[in-house]
Amino acid sequence: MFVDKAKIYVKAGDGGNGAVAFRREKYVPRGGPSGGDGGKGGDVVLVVDGNLSTLQDFKYKVHYKAERGQNGQGSNKAGKSGEDLIIRVPPGTVVKDAATGEVLADLVEPGQSFVVARGGRGGRGNARFASSVNQAPDFAEKGEPGEERWIILELKLLADVGLVGFPNVGKSTLLSRMTAARPKIADYPFTTLFPNLGVVDTGPTGRSFVIADIPGLIEGAHQGLGLGHEFLKHVERTRLLVHVIDAAGLENDPIEGFYVINKELENFNEKLARKPQIVAANKMDLPQAKENLARIKSHLESKGYEVIPVSGATGEGLRELIYKIIQYLDKIGDEKPETVEVKKYTVKEEDEIKVRREGEIFVVEGKTVERLVAMTDLDNESAVKRLQRAFKGLGIDELLKEKGIKEGDTVRIGNAEFYYTEMK
Repeated sequence: MFVDKAKIYVKAGDGGNGAVAFRREKYVPRGGPSGGDGGKGGDVVLVVDGNLSTLQDFKYKVHYKAERGQNGQGSNKAGKSGEDLIIRVPPGTVVKDAATGEVLADLVEPGQSFVVARGGRGGRGNARFASSVNQAPDFAEKGEPGEERWIILELKLLADVGLVGFPNVGKSTLLSRMTAARPKIADYPFTTLFPNLGVVDTGPTGRSFVIADIPGLIEGAHQGLGLGHEFLKHVERTRLLVHVIDAAGLENDPIEGFYVINKELENFNEKLARKPQIVAANKMDLPQAKENLARIKSHLESKGYEVIPVSGATGEGLRELIYKIIQYLDKIGDEKPETVEVKKYTVKEEDEIKVRREGEIFVVEGKTVERLVAMTDLDNESAVKRLQRAFKGLGIDELLKEKGIKEGDTVRIGNAEFYYTEMK
């Protein structure tokens, strides 16, 4: 089954907790702190696998979680980092944030990778908090939670040539004649329910190219009508279009149909209509096609299109079509398919802290402060006092006062709630 879109949940590994431990040495207060740091959580990494051609695997598995880091230990032993989770995707996969629709990456080349969720860093052990004024800290950090998000994977086929045209004009038949592909073929509209790929090998010349049969478009496809709208995106990757028309005009006028399909391509993405096109006038084995050919060639060639008469049923004209495609591809050159630049994964360490009210609750938002809270052991009094000092240093007290907070009011940060107490 061909699957070209999937929505999955990815969760990077949480960092391991730092340890609270003390070594036993004479003349060292309380034995001296020796708690080690927790290990980093594993990342979730998308990697392009050239052997894949569909997103089918994601239809059966939706949730992906990387390994968490191990907790720190005594004697300053750090916890082991969690293993990264590698998710393999086919070439041509576009990665989007499901919540915002933002394109995060466009993965084209085999071996290309993208970190879609970063593992949390390990919490620091109590040995890291020792100072001249606090020689025996009795607290450690918890591990940072790993990032989690829903993402959308969208596959756009990587093919040199795309076959486009109305349903039932013979695209699948041409593909089966030109390549070893064996698409399902029948004499009714919408036989092709998903794109088919094939490789055209010209033999002694040593030339070959990949050709894709894009399922039939109809008028209004760019607005979601018919089946073709689901596959228009696959045309975006191609270097050349072969526009197949029914020269016999059994279901619609071939010239009118040509312009209808081109209009759909333009409405979906104006760049598609500007791609080089060869017109394959199909069904030349029928007498009506032979009668229409002169009119078709006269009109379309006057507009700058080359028209090649062919017959998928008998194989007539296919050799000429193949060599014409090669000529066009040579002229176009080895242009890489248009892609969206892969974004470098960056973590914004300093972000704006905001305070808003939800009824009687004061909500503090900001990645930095939310991470601080998530990594604090709220059951440890010393750790909570350190957190309060951090709040003061970040200016959160002033922001809360501006919103009118009073002693005893509730403050929510992330998943934690506190009663507000002003530090002296």
